[in-house]
Amino acid sequence: MAVHPTSKPKIVYPESDGKPMADNTKQLEAIVYLYDNLCALFAEREDVFVAADLFWYPVEGHPEIRTAPDVMVVFGRAKGHRPAYRQWEEANIAPQVVFEVLSPSNRFSDLIEKYLFYQQYRVEEYYLYDPDRGVLDGWIRKNGDLKPIEQIEGWISPRLGVRFTLEDGALVVYRPDGERFIPYVELRRHLEQERQRAKRLAQRLRELGVNPDEIE
Repeated sequence: MAVHPTSKPKIVYPESDGKPMADNTKQLEAIVYLYDNLCALFAEREDVFVAADLFWYPVEGHPEIRTAPDVMVVFGRAKGHRPAYRQWEEANIAPQVVFEVLSPSNRFSDLIEKYLFYQQYRVEEYYLYDPDRGVLDGWIRKNGDLKPIEQIEGWISPRLGVRFTLEDGALVVYRPDGERFIPYVELRRHLEQERQRAKRLAQRLRELGVNPDEIE
């Protein structure tokens, strides 16, 4: 009787754990603030991938080894949609920068587990923000280990080039050009104000007998 080799069962890498991205609106607001602005910061860089709440699998064949940073930035990887970040499919490049935003449900053991994961799998910069307490902590890799950033106020990320501050307990981030990260709602308000100004200017030109559409 011929013996046929049995095929190995397909390994499944789940795309979700069924949990929400955030536990409350304050946590969600901080995550979106970081994600939106980091996407905008690197919009012209095709080799920078930014994601939020995406499973990261660092080891092939081990779906149990995973985490989902609230926000992560990967230099050297193309933009594009992914069901998960499977590192062996990404030239084995680990996310260099990760952010976690705390919620009241986070336990101390969760924080230790996250730190150990990022330490083991070669994250270069790790930032932890607690919006309820208005506290920002950070770690940077030195001599192979993630070491605490002693002075986080005014700290400039070596990888991102952004500067971190806390203003009345709220996280505020500044771009390398000095411009402040803008929340989406504020950005939409500014755009609407500019639209109304342009509309009023066009109306005034028409009153003066000038067609604004013909102005180059």
